[in-house]
Amino acid sequence: MSVKFVLNETSYFGKGAREELPGEIQKRGFHKVLVVTDKALAECGVTSRVTEVLDKAGIAYEVYSDVKPNPTIKNVTDGVEVCKNSGADVIVAVGGGSSIDTAKGISIVMTNPDRADIVSLNGLSNTVNRGMPIIALPTTSGTAAEVTINYVITDEEREVKMVCVDPNDIPILAIVDSDLMASMPKSIAASTGMDALTHAVEGYITKAHNTMSDMFHMEAIKLIFKYLSSAVNEKDENAIEMMGLAQYIAGMGFSNVGLGIVHSMAHQLGAVYDTPHGIANAILLPTVMRFNGQDSATAQRFREILMNIGRPDAEHLNDQDVINTFVWMISELSKSVGITQTVKDVGAKEEDFDMLAEKAMQDPCKPGNPRDVSKEDFINLYRQAF
Repeated sequence: MSVKFVLNETSYFGKGAREELPGEIQKRGFHKVLVVTDKALAECGVTSRVTEVLDKAGIAYEVYSDVKPNPTIKNVTDGVEVCKNSGADVIVAVGGGSSIDTAKGISIVMTNPDRADIVSLNGLSNTVNRGMPIIALPTTSGTAAEVTINYVITDEEREVKMVCVDPNDIPILAIVDSDLMASMPKSIAASTGMDALTHAVEGYITKAHNTMSDMFHMEAIKLIFKYLSSAVNEKDENAIEMMGLAQYIAGMGFSNVGLGIVHSMAHQLGAVYDTPHGIANAILLPTVMRFNGQDSATAQRFREILMNIGRPDAEHLNDQDVINTFVWMISELSKSVGITQTVKDVGAKEEDFDMLAEKAMQDPCKPGNPRDVSKEDFINLYRQAF
């Protein structure tokens, strides 16, 4: 059986790596840039740290900064119009998953105008043309959108997060500059870091995991357990750089093998209550891992993780103790960076559980979960996380 792996062409890592941007733009023959970002980054000066290097090199650009934290269909369609009017031939996405995901949607529609309704891009896409070139500069250590074939757009009318999976959207270049990530507020650094951990853990246990994806996900898990707390609480420069690497490595894996029902459930919290994605994942991860651990093969995967993050004794623990220990370590890491919320704290209501569960049943991440899950299971999981 063959295994397909899709990665981007080129990546730069390290403090100040954004200085490589002008040379790459010029070498590739691009003439006009559309910078896609969000207002908060534009207002606090993070976006300008990228546009300054364009200014110094005399590269023309326009800025589109109307991206929401949970980007919407309108964000994409508005961005397409800005892109058309700008005459840009390359998109530079500056931000977290929201900005990069919006850039991906714009990119695909620019070269596949028949898909301009956006809704048709939901799920496994069959677009014909490679998207407009994207260069991605992440400012958070979480989504790894700069190296994945996925993007998530909210359909506000239906209150659904559309998970779009399309190899034609992958950025041609990623620049992971820890200078840009160092400006994150503690709350965002914490939630995006837990998002990266969710990617790595779900990717490690998903049904489609393989030797190559295991390598990426295990290394990401080790780095996150080692560096997340000091990156968030101490703003340690090395830890911030290592978290940037960890989330990227996790993205290389999960982009190719999928995720599971933490994401199926988190997507609904984001779509219905506008819950930040990383917070939703952090809240749900311990509860869902306890559920998944009841599968003996998954408990063995947990054992392997524990043995690599400071618990070599896990080799001799029974399955239930492995599950309890792993869930406890996840919860303690989340608490150490200040995430202690429940589903109730982010606005969920018990009377909504049936609706949330119905939506989760349709989520594209659900089939990758190692345990089969019913609507009633989803209701119970939301209730346990309440």
